[in-house]
Amino acid sequence: MAINDIEDEELVGPCSVIDSIQQIGSQWRLIVLHDLQEGEKRFNELKRSTGASSRTLSRVLEDLQETGFVNRRLEEDSPVATYYSLTEKGCSLAPVFEEIEAWAEEWLEQPLVGEN
Repeated sequence: MAINDIEDEELVGPCSVIDSIQQIGSQWRLIVLHDLQEGEKRFNELKRSTGASSRTLSRVLEDLQETGFVNRRLEEDSPVATYYSLTEKGCSLAPVFEEIEAWAEEWLEQPLVGEN
């Protein structure tokens, strides 16, 4: 392995994991991103399915749009409706959610160390 290869590996090491978690890692961001894996949803659908308040959901959706995970589409026909969907970047998280779900199925059902 060349020195340049080692340096490149170091650049995508723990720092990239931390940077990624900072972009998607808040509770509400993860909930919204996971919920939108099912497809495009209106604001009120997301509000009901996530349990977020209007203010929280608005803030999270704005953050996710700014970071390139979510698209916003306004349909101006009567009644006016706002739809949200995942971008290609947002859709690329599907395998991550699948792996987390698989991990949770295996490990979250086990008793904690020291429990009977």
